[in-house]
Amino acid sequence: MISLAGRDILHSWGKFVLTGVGLGLLIGVTLTMAGVYRGMVDDARALLDNSGADLWVVQRETLGPYAEPSSLPDDVFHTIATVPGVAQAANVTYLTMQIRRGDQDVRGMVVGVAPGDHGAPGQPDHLVAGRHITRGHYEAVADIATGFGLGDRISIRRHEYRVVGLTRRMVSSGGDPMVFIPLKDAQEAQFLKDNDAVLGQRRRTAANPVLDRPGGSEVADAMIAAQESNHFVNAVLLRIDSHFAPEEVAQPIRRWQRLQVYTREQMETILIGKLIATSARQIGMFLVILAIVSAAIVAFIIYTMTLGKIREIAVLKLIGTTNRTIAGMILQQALGLGLIGFAVGKVSATIWAPYFPKYVLLENADSLRGLAAVLVICALASVLAINAALRVDPAEAVGG
Repeated sequence: MISLAGRDILHSWGKFVLTGVGLGLLIGVTLTMAGVYRGMVDDARALLDNSGADLWVVQRETLGPYAEPSSLPDDVFHTIATVPGVAQAANVTYLTMQIRRGDQDVRGMVVGVAPGDHGAPGQPDHLVAGRHITRGHYEAVADIATGFGLGDRISIRRHEYRVVGLTRRMVSSGGDPMVFIPLKDAQEAQFLKDNDAVLGQRRRTAANPVLDRPGGSEVADAMIAAQESNHFVNAVLLRIDSHFAPEEVAQPIRRWQRLQVYTREQMETILIGKLIATSARQIGMFLVILAIVSAAIVAFIIYTMTLGKIREIAVLKLIGTTNRTIAGMILQQALGLGLIGFAVGKVSATIWAPYFPKYVLLENADSLRGLAAVLVICALASVLAINAALRVDPAEAVGG
């Protein structure tokens, strides 16, 4: 049986293909938007996987250390390490900032870890080049996404660091590459005030009238020492013994240490359900808008093509062609346009995804769902053209 839709497409194939390419670029943008969301989720999970932690101990009543600020004394991990079920405990700090190399700035997350403790939670893993941090100061391990190389000199706050190791896919929940430095240096970078702030705080402390009483000088010295100390961390990461459940270890810490403890599942809920929730809703809105625009484009093109062959449709009706056959011809053209558009969109998204500044994850399941959505949209968009074709009067074939 001769395919009426195929013959009609061949008759005006240039217009049909160009329309399919234009629609494909729009579909490519849609697939990329879905990939951006998948990339954000994958970044959040990679952050948790790379930390190597089973539990996160943070400041009470906070969603730290990634979604909210958290501050703990750095000596609290000694007590936490004695809790039954704790196999390893490690202090860490996290600070997102601009890292300078020469005249260029790179946005990254600076992570403070204890040097030499390579197997502990929070440490950089899977080095692709170089070595781990072994000295207490001025060494760094950077993710290759920063663009840094071995031996590069980078500036963080007041100090300069030499890159001694490189990692891959060590990123924050926002996709910023990580740079690991010794814990003491990271504490200074995050918590220590600059010289002007220190002098100002000393003047305010000295002007306190309460300190004019006997013994006030000793109190003043203690207050100044406390204000200028930087013995804080953002979290204590725990790796638990395989014979214990996470909640078994977490409950005593919450009760007796008066600290907040999150399990892996709870931390994933915070990162995905709270931290990137607004971005996810925004991407969802874009996907809805793009789907509506795509449907409008397909409907307009198919409707225009149908109006352009009203006389031919009238002839088909006059020779006895059924409405079902005519409707099928228009539906096949719409689906063909959708298939061409999806193929172009899939190839386009695959080509340009690696060039995006943040990670774009194109999953096959999303592509299959996208294909199904494109076919449904094209089928619905053809309804208007089918309705117009079915209203054509066969007498128009012999009309003037």
